[in-house]
Amino acid sequence: MKLQRILPFAKQLLEASVNEGDYVIDATIGNGHDTVFLAKLIGKSGHVYGYDIQEEAIANTKERLKVECLEDRVTLFHQGHQHIFQTVPKEKHGEIAGAIFNLGYLPGGDKAVVTIAETTIEAIEQLLAILKPEGLIVLVIYHGHKEGQIERDKVMNYVQTIDPSIAHVLKYQFINKNNHPPFIIAIEKC
Repeated sequence: MKLQRILPFAKQLLEASVNEGDYVIDATIGNGHDTVFLAKLIGKSGHVYGYDIQEEAIANTKERLKVECLEDRVTLFHQGHQHIFQTVPKEKHGEIAGAIFNLGYLPGGDKAVVTIAETTIEAIEQLLAILKPEGLIVLVIYHGHKEGQIERDKVMNYVQTIDPSIAHVLKYQFINKNNHPPFIIAIEKC
């Protein structure tokens, strides 16, 4: 057995939870890599809802989806992930199979624009309300910068308080690497 690196493990978790025809969330679309991955995973009959506050992220993701001919499977929102509950159609509440967050800043973008714990926690709470049973939230936490460390601590404090009758919470981390390597928090709804 070979231990999975962080991003391949995040994708492996989602592949185990999401099926063709499912509805999923990319809570931080960034440059669109996870959006494309999810759009392929859910097939023609599913749908991805993607969120980002940066115009650059929206443009990059639209271009990546266009190149892959996947635009019709995705709805992008130029707003924060704390608006998931209001923007995902009400008839899809209770049907969301999975969600992914890459916390931190846009790779290659403005490092002053970062995700923050308050909106991330608010989005997690909303997702727990609209996930289907055994639906999965994957958080990839990048904490190699000051704001990332603040967010990491607040998010960790929050997820440790989630009632185990509501969701199971897993942490996957390499502990012998330097420079604040990213890690995963996976939250599976009961």
